[in-house]
Amino acid sequence: MSTRKRLMIPGPIECEANVLAAMGEPVPGHTAPGFIASFGQCLKMMKQVWQCPSGQPFIIAGSGTLAMEMAAANLTEEGDHALVLSTGYFGERYARILERHGAKVTLLEAKTGHAITARQVEEALSTKKYKLMSFTHVDTSTAVKMDAQSIGELCNKHGVMTILDGVCSVAGENIRQEEWGIDVVLTASQKAIGVPPGLALMVVSDKAIQAWKERKTLVRNYYADWTNWLPIMEAYETGKPAYFGTPATNLVKALEKGLENIINEGLEARFDRHNRLGKAFRTAMSLLGLDMIPASEEVSANTLSAPILPETISLPDFMQAMGSAKVAIAGGLLPEIKTRYFRVGHMGSADKEDLRLCVEGIAFALNECGMNANGEKAWRTAIAE
Repeated sequence: MSTRKRLMIPGPIECEANVLAAMGEPVPGHTAPGFIASFGQCLKMMKQVWQCPSGQPFIIAGSGTLAMEMAAANLTEEGDHALVLSTGYFGERYARILERHGAKVTLLEAKTGHAITARQVEEALSTKKYKLMSFTHVDTSTAVKMDAQSIGELCNKHGVMTILDGVCSVAGENIRQEEWGIDVVLTASQKAIGVPPGLALMVVSDKAIQAWKERKTLVRNYYADWTNWLPIMEAYETGKPAYFGTPATNLVKALEKGLENIINEGLEARFDRHNRLGKAFRTAMSLLGLDMIPASEEVSANTLSAPILPETISLPDFMQAMGSAKVAIAGGLLPEIKTRYFRVGHMGSADKEDLRLCVEGIAFALNECGMNANGEKAWRTAIAE
């Protein structure tokens, strides 16, 4: 009997069977006609999932951090002013990345558990001329969600390019990239896209491509330079072989299935499912007596949750008790509070049964730590609401 736990961390997540089957196929060559067709289909489907039909997709072997750096490297030159909105660990990371590429960064930080408001963004954009602004749509360290539509509209009003870090939101939270005027939306394969780790993914607007073409200096990162990758993407999308660096061929085949799964479900249906299950999980946590890091429902992500443990329970004791549960969850990440909370991913193919097991596992661990928690009742009540 398998003792493998259901993976309910905020990434990597569980993958559907057809995705795993594609990963297990014999390794295709990167210039084989079938692979070229798969790569081109992935590029076309990304435009649908990102809701950006005129955008330029990129598929690069690497992590989400590579996608972050790629956007920064190509759109930043020495001395450019950049505004970074931070709601946790990954906002701060983006500030460091932009600084590494010569940007003069202004970091606008939210109080833990809170989002940065449109009014705060408006005030910041009114006080200085920025070339670009980055923000984390859903910060994996806090489960706080930003209002991407309002931010995109404000940046367009002020003539500022926008980079949306959607590592923990793309294909789980609604993002209308073209309609909202967001220039770069980036993610990684192992989150709500539902593919094993290893692909950095992004879609870039015409405006951002033009800004890159007009830069005065060379991109400081050779591997990340769009000069090397744009011809490859253009070739594959038109069914032609091309080479700069060897693509992760089996991962691209898996991505093709992952994107097909998303489109077959339907974007609106998928966003609604994440919304319903996210709310139900947060309700269940409340019924178990746990508060959440996000300060309100309005700023709570639907792709992951960050419950706070009671002061009477230590995180090591709780995680040890979770060892007997049927699911795997993650500890805290934000350094200043990492010992006070844990994180649960509920994105991609996660369904009601997954969340039921997770809630009951959390209740079991709480009981082992001295609480009186009824996970079965909490989930039954939460999912009925």
